Amino acid sequence: MPTPMSTLQVTKISPGWWKITFDNPPITLYDPTVLHDFEQLVTSIEGDAELKIVTFESANPTYFMAHIDLLKVGGAAEQADHTADRPGAHGLPPWPDVLRRLENAPLVTVGVLRGRARGVGSEFLLARDVRFASRELGILSQPEIGFGFFPGGGGMERLPLAVGRARAIEIITGGEDFDADTAERYGWVNRSIPDADLDEFVTRFAERVSGFDKAPIAATKQLLNTRVRMADPTDLVETQAKFFEVSAGAEVAGHVTTFLQSGGQTDSEFELNLGRHLTRM
Repeated sequence: MPTPMSTLQVTKISPGWWKITFDNPPITLYDPTVLHDFEQLVTSIEGDAELKIVTFESANPTYFMAHIDLLKVGGAAEQADHTADRPGAHGLPPWPDVLRRLENAPLVTVGVLRGRARGVGSEFLLARDVRFASRELGILSQPEIGFGFFPGGGGMERLPLAVGRARAIEIITGGEDFDADTAERYGWVNRSIPDADLDEFVTRFAERVSGFDKAPIAATKQLLNTRVRMADPTDLVETQAKFFEVSAGAEVAGHVTTFLQSGGQTDSEFELNLGRHLTRM
Protein backbone atom coordinates (compact mmCIF):
# COMPACT_ATOMS: atom_id res chain seq x y z
CA MET A 1 0.00 0.00 0.00
CA PRO A 2 1.48 3.41 -0.95
CA THR A 3 2.60 5.63 1.90
CA PRO A 4 0.73 8.95 2.30
CA MET A 5 2.29 11.89 0.49
CA SER A 6 3.34 14.61 2.93
CA THR A 7 4.28 17.36 0.44
CA LEU A 8 1.63 16.95 -2.26
CA GLN A 9 -2.13 17.27 -1.89
CA VAL A 10 -4.28 15.62 -4.57
CA THR A 11 -7.76 17.05 -5.15
CA LYS A 12 -9.81 15.06 -7.65
CA ILE A 13 -12.04 17.81 -9.01
CA SER A 14 -13.63 15.36 -11.45
CA PRO A 15 -12.69 12.01 -13.01
CA GLY A 16 -10.90 13.93 -15.76
CA TRP A 17 -9.17 16.65 -13.71
CA TRP A 18 -6.84 16.40 -10.74
CA LYS A 19 -5.46 19.44 -8.94
CA ILE A 20 -2.08 18.92 -7.27
CA THR A 21 -0.99 21.37 -4.57
CA PHE A 22 2.62 21.59 -3.35
CA ASP A 23 2.83 22.12 0.41
CA ASN A 24 6.33 21.91 1.88
CA PRO A 25 6.61 24.83 4.31
CA PRO A 26 8.02 27.27 4.95
CA ILE A 27 9.15 28.11 1.38
CA THR A 28 8.30 25.02 -0.71
CA LEU A 29 11.81 23.66 -1.11
CA TYR A 30 12.55 20.63 -3.28
CA ASP A 31 14.02 17.81 -1.19
CA PRO A 32 14.14 13.98 -1.23
CA THR A 33 10.66 13.75 0.31
CA VAL A 34 9.24 15.86 -2.53
CA LEU A 35 10.92 13.54 -5.02
CA HIS A 36 9.51 10.42 -3.36
CA ASP A 37 6.03 11.95 -3.31
CA PHE A 38 6.26 12.88 -6.99
CA GLU A 39 7.31 9.35 -7.94
CA GLN A 40 4.23 8.01 -6.17
CA LEU A 41 2.00 10.68 -7.72
CA VAL A 42 3.21 10.04 -11.26
CA THR A 43 2.56 6.32 -10.89
CA SER A 44 -1.02 7.14 -9.87
CA ILE A 45 -1.43 9.54 -12.79
CA GLU A 46 -0.13 6.96 -15.27
CA GLY A 47 -2.53 4.35 -13.90
CA ASP A 48 -5.74 6.39 -14.26
CA ALA A 49 -7.42 5.80 -17.62
CA GLU A 50 -10.01 8.58 -17.13
CA LEU A 51 -7.60 11.39 -16.29
CA LYS A 52 -7.24 14.07 -18.98
CA ILE A 53 -5.65 17.09 -17.28
CA VAL A 54 -3.56 17.68 -14.15
CA THR A 55 -2.91 21.16 -12.77
CA PHE A 56 -0.04 21.94 -10.39
CA GLU A 57 -0.07 24.86 -7.97
CA SER A 58 1.44 25.82 -4.61
CA ALA A 59 -0.23 26.27 -1.24
CA ASN A 60 2.18 29.17 -0.68
CA PRO A 61 1.42 32.20 -2.91
CA THR A 62 4.91 33.58 -2.26
CA TYR A 63 6.87 30.44 -3.17
CA PHE A 64 5.74 28.08 -5.93
CA MET A 65 8.93 26.03 -5.50
CA ALA A 66 11.80 28.10 -4.16
CA HIS A 67 14.74 25.88 -5.20
CA ILE A 68 16.49 22.72 -4.03
CA ASP A 69 17.13 22.25 -0.33
CA LEU A 70 20.87 22.89 -0.36
CA LEU A 71 21.32 20.95 2.87
CA LYS A 72 19.83 17.80 1.34
CA VAL A 73 20.31 17.94 -2.45
CA GLY A 74 23.40 18.60 -4.56
CA GLY A 75 27.10 17.91 -4.28
CA ALA A 76 27.54 20.36 -1.37
CA ALA A 77 24.64 18.93 0.65
CA GLU A 78 25.53 17.97 4.21
CA GLN A 79 22.54 15.64 4.67
CA ALA A 80 22.26 14.10 1.21
CA ASP A 81 20.55 10.71 1.06
CA HIS A 82 22.04 9.90 -2.37
CA THR A 83 18.57 9.58 -3.88
CA ALA A 84 19.96 10.89 -7.16
CA ASP A 85 22.33 7.92 -7.43
CA ARG A 86 19.56 5.44 -8.28
CA PRO A 87 17.76 5.26 -11.64
CA GLY A 88 14.07 6.12 -11.92
CA ALA A 89 11.35 3.92 -13.39
CA HIS A 90 12.38 4.75 -16.97
CA GLY A 91 16.13 4.55 -16.44
CA LEU A 92 16.92 8.25 -16.02
CA PRO A 93 18.07 9.79 -12.74
CA PRO A 94 14.94 10.02 -10.58
CA TRP A 95 13.98 13.71 -10.95
CA PRO A 96 14.55 13.87 -14.73
CA ASP A 97 12.71 10.55 -14.87
CA VAL A 98 9.66 12.02 -13.09
CA LEU A 99 9.59 15.00 -15.44
CA ARG A 100 9.96 12.82 -18.54
CA ARG A 101 7.16 10.52 -17.40
CA LEU A 102 4.85 13.53 -17.00
CA GLU A 103 5.88 14.80 -20.45
CA ASN A 104 4.96 11.42 -21.92
CA ALA A 105 1.73 10.95 -19.96
CA PRO A 106 -1.36 10.82 -22.26
CA LEU A 107 -2.92 13.92 -20.72
CA VAL A 108 -2.31 17.66 -20.34
CA THR A 109 -0.16 18.95 -17.48
CA VAL A 110 -0.52 22.59 -16.44
CA GLY A 111 1.74 24.66 -14.20
CA VAL A 112 -0.09 27.45 -12.33
CA LEU A 113 2.56 29.89 -11.15
CA ARG A 114 2.09 32.05 -8.10
CA GLY A 115 5.20 33.08 -6.24
CA ARG A 116 8.83 32.25 -6.87
CA ALA A 117 9.84 29.33 -9.08
CA ARG A 118 13.62 29.37 -9.04
CA GLY A 119 16.03 26.68 -10.15
CA VAL A 120 14.24 23.34 -9.88
CA GLY A 121 10.91 25.21 -9.66
CA SER A 122 11.52 26.76 -13.07
CA GLU A 123 12.70 23.39 -14.38
CA PHE A 124 9.51 21.74 -13.17
CA LEU A 125 7.39 24.33 -14.99
CA LEU A 126 9.45 23.99 -18.17
CA ALA A 127 8.51 20.31 -18.27
CA ARG A 128 4.78 21.08 -18.10
CA ASP A 129 2.72 21.11 -21.29
CA VAL A 130 1.13 24.48 -20.47
CA ARG A 131 2.20 27.25 -18.06
CA PHE A 132 0.00 30.06 -16.73
CA ALA A 133 1.40 32.70 -14.36
CA SER A 134 0.05 35.33 -12.00
CA ARG A 135 1.00 38.73 -13.40
CA GLU A 136 1.53 40.23 -9.95
CA LEU A 137 2.98 37.25 -8.07
CA GLY A 138 4.78 35.06 -10.62
CA ILE A 139 8.59 35.15 -10.54
CA LEU A 140 10.95 32.86 -12.46
CA SER A 141 14.70 32.45 -12.18
CA GLN A 142 17.62 30.12 -12.76
CA PRO A 143 19.90 31.41 -9.96
CA GLU A 144 22.40 28.53 -9.96
CA ILE A 145 25.22 30.72 -11.31
CA GLY A 146 25.38 32.56 -7.98
CA PHE A 147 26.11 29.30 -6.17
CA GLY A 148 28.92 28.32 -8.53
CA PHE A 149 27.07 25.76 -10.61
CA PHE A 150 24.37 25.63 -13.33
CA PRO A 151 20.88 24.18 -13.93
CA GLY A 152 21.08 20.42 -13.53
CA GLY A 153 17.46 19.24 -13.52
CA GLY A 154 16.48 19.88 -17.14
CA GLY A 155 16.83 23.65 -17.35
CA MET A 156 19.89 23.46 -19.59
CA GLU A 157 17.89 21.38 -22.08
CA ARG A 158 14.31 22.69 -21.83
CA LEU A 159 14.89 26.41 -21.29
CA PRO A 160 16.49 27.07 -24.72
CA LEU A 161 13.73 25.02 -26.34
CA ALA A 162 11.20 27.41 -24.77
CA VAL A 163 12.95 30.78 -25.05
CA GLY A 164 15.78 30.29 -27.55
CA ARG A 165 19.54 30.04 -27.06
CA ALA A 166 20.28 33.75 -26.61
CA ARG A 167 17.64 34.29 -23.94
CA ALA A 168 18.62 31.05 -22.20
CA ILE A 169 22.18 32.33 -21.92
CA GLU A 170 20.87 35.64 -20.54
CA ILE A 171 18.70 33.85 -17.97
CA ILE A 172 21.28 31.27 -16.84
CA THR A 173 24.40 33.44 -16.72
CA GLY A 174 22.60 36.49 -15.29
CA GLY A 175 20.70 34.64 -12.57
CA GLU A 176 18.13 37.43 -12.26
CA ASP A 177 14.48 37.24 -11.24
CA PHE A 178 12.02 37.62 -14.14
CA ASP A 179 8.45 38.84 -13.73
CA ALA A 180 5.53 37.05 -15.37
CA ASP A 181 5.02 39.58 -18.16
CA THR A 182 8.66 39.26 -19.26
CA ALA A 183 8.44 35.49 -18.96
CA GLU A 184 5.41 35.53 -21.25
CA ARG A 185 7.24 37.61 -23.87
CA TYR A 186 10.19 35.22 -23.70
CA GLY A 187 8.03 32.09 -24.03
CA TRP A 188 8.88 30.87 -20.52
CA VAL A 189 5.14 30.80 -19.76
CA ASN A 190 2.11 30.68 -22.06
CA ARG A 191 0.27 33.57 -20.45
CA SER A 192 0.66 36.18 -17.73
CA ILE A 193 -2.80 36.65 -16.20
CA PRO A 194 -4.01 39.13 -13.55
CA ASP A 195 -3.90 37.29 -10.24
CA ALA A 196 -7.57 37.99 -9.52
CA ASP A 197 -8.48 36.16 -12.75
CA LEU A 198 -5.97 33.31 -12.66
CA ASP A 199 -7.99 30.69 -10.78
CA GLU A 200 -11.09 31.25 -12.90
CA PHE A 201 -9.01 31.08 -16.08
CA VAL A 202 -7.35 27.81 -15.06
CA THR A 203 -10.67 26.30 -13.96
CA ARG A 204 -12.29 27.20 -17.26
CA PHE A 205 -9.40 25.70 -19.23
CA ALA A 206 -9.26 22.52 -17.13
CA GLU A 207 -13.02 21.97 -17.30
CA ARG A 208 -12.97 22.52 -21.05
CA VAL A 209 -10.12 20.06 -21.65
CA SER A 210 -11.57 17.46 -19.26
CA GLY A 211 -14.88 17.63 -21.12
CA PHE A 212 -13.36 16.33 -24.36
CA ASP A 213 -12.65 12.70 -25.25
CA LYS A 214 -9.44 11.16 -23.90
CA ALA A 215 -8.28 9.57 -27.18
CA PRO A 216 -7.57 12.80 -29.13
CA ILE A 217 -5.91 14.37 -26.07
CA ALA A 218 -3.58 11.38 -25.73
CA ALA A 219 -2.91 11.35 -29.47
CA THR A 220 -2.12 15.08 -29.47
CA LYS A 221 0.50 14.59 -26.75
CA GLN A 222 2.03 11.56 -28.44
CA LEU A 223 2.20 13.15 -31.88
CA LEU A 224 3.51 16.52 -30.71
CA ASN A 225 6.16 14.78 -28.62
CA THR A 226 7.45 13.09 -31.77
CA ARG A 227 7.16 16.13 -34.06
CA VAL A 228 8.56 18.82 -31.79
CA ARG A 229 12.07 18.62 -30.37
CA MET A 230 12.09 17.45 -26.74
CA ALA A 231 14.89 17.36 -24.17
CA ASP A 232 17.22 14.49 -25.08
CA PRO A 233 17.49 11.83 -22.33
CA THR A 234 21.23 11.41 -22.90
CA ASP A 235 21.73 15.15 -22.45
CA LEU A 236 19.65 15.13 -19.25
CA VAL A 237 21.81 12.37 -17.76
CA GLU A 238 25.07 14.05 -18.78
CA THR A 239 24.03 17.45 -17.43
CA GLN A 240 22.88 16.11 -14.08
CA ALA A 241 26.08 14.11 -13.62
CA LYS A 242 28.12 17.23 -14.36
CA PHE A 243 25.91 19.25 -12.00
CA PHE A 244 26.63 16.92 -9.06
CA GLU A 245 30.33 16.92 -9.92
CA VAL A 246 30.60 20.72 -10.09
CA SER A 247 28.35 21.34 -7.09
CA ALA A 248 30.69 19.28 -4.88
CA GLY A 249 33.47 21.87 -5.26
CA ALA A 250 34.92 23.90 -2.39
CA GLU A 251 33.86 27.21 -3.96
CA VAL A 252 30.25 26.04 -4.08
CA ALA A 253 30.36 25.13 -0.39
CA GLY A 254 31.50 28.68 0.36
CA HIS A 255 28.65 30.20 -1.64
CA VAL A 256 26.13 27.93 0.08
CA THR A 257 27.46 28.87 3.52
CA THR A 258 27.12 32.58 2.72
CA PHE A 259 23.62 31.98 1.37
CA LEU A 260 22.47 30.16 4.50
CA GLN A 261 24.07 32.70 6.84
CA SER A 262 22.30 35.51 4.96
CA GLY A 263 18.84 34.03 5.49
CA GLY A 264 18.62 31.59 2.60
CA GLN A 265 16.10 28.75 2.92
CA THR A 266 14.01 30.84 5.32
CA ASP A 267 11.13 33.19 4.62
CA SER A 268 13.49 36.17 4.70
CA GLU A 269 14.03 39.34 2.70
CA PHE A 270 17.19 37.75 1.31
CA GLU A 271 15.29 34.73 -0.02
CA LEU A 272 12.39 36.84 -1.29
CA ASN A 273 14.77 39.01 -3.33
CA LEU A 274 17.41 36.41 -4.14
CA GLY A 275 17.94 37.72 -7.66
CA ARG A 276 18.92 41.12 -6.25
CA HIS A 277 21.26 39.62 -3.64
CA LEU A 278 22.84 36.88 -5.77
CA THR A 279 26.06 38.80 -6.46
CA ARG A 280 26.71 39.06 -2.71
CA MET A 281 27.39 35.33 -2.45
